[in-house]
Amino acid sequence: MLTIVDYGSGNLRSVQKAFERLGCPALVTDDPQRVAEADRLVLPGVGAFGDAMRELSGRGLVEPIRAHLRADRPFLGICMGLQLLFETGLEGGRHAGLGVFAGDVARFDVAPPLKVPHMGWNTVTWQGRGRDWIDAPVPAHYYFVHSYAARPRDADVVAATCDYGGPFCAAVARGRLLATQFHPEKSQAAGMALLEAFLHATRDVERACTG
Repeated sequence: MLTIVDYGSGNLRSVQKAFERLGCPALVTDDPQRVAEADRLVLPGVGAFGDAMRELSGRGLVEPIRAHLRADRPFLGICMGLQLLFETGLEGGRHAGLGVFAGDVARFDVAPPLKVPHMGWNTVTWQGRGRDWIDAPVPAHYYFVHSYAARPRDADVVAATCDYGGPFCAAVARGRLLATQFHPEKSQAAGMALLEAFLHATRDVERACTG
């Protein structure tokens, strides 16, 4: 079952609709038991790092998510869903994340005319383990909305990069985990191709999907 984690963030329905267009129904839930039972887990989100972690903790969702990742079951993180995978978020102080990857999440430090947040379309170049998920030798354009970016300590987990006043991590991957800083559900054909690639690459756990 494709399960989307609900922790009070804002873009859940758009992610659900994107998977439905690909013929894969998705359950949106904040029930820790349903999250623990998920075949494929999607963690989307927008907002502040500390608030997101408090919501996950308050709803009893942290341990089911960590257990899913420890078992290397298929996982897709989107925007905040990527950032929360890191040890520390630096928005409004220091906040502990899920600790899946070593590193932190820091605010963009850019000079005019660039502005924060980084908002709109930008070019993403897939590399390393990112090529295991999507065959995109030519850079593709995806839609971003964020003020902070992950800084992994292990360069090997970086699956894609983008440039905004300098290169930054646009996606991470390890095993059957893929997470993107951009929003594939808002990225038209390129984004839908990525979601379809995620479904295709994890088809061995498919039970609820019809497409």
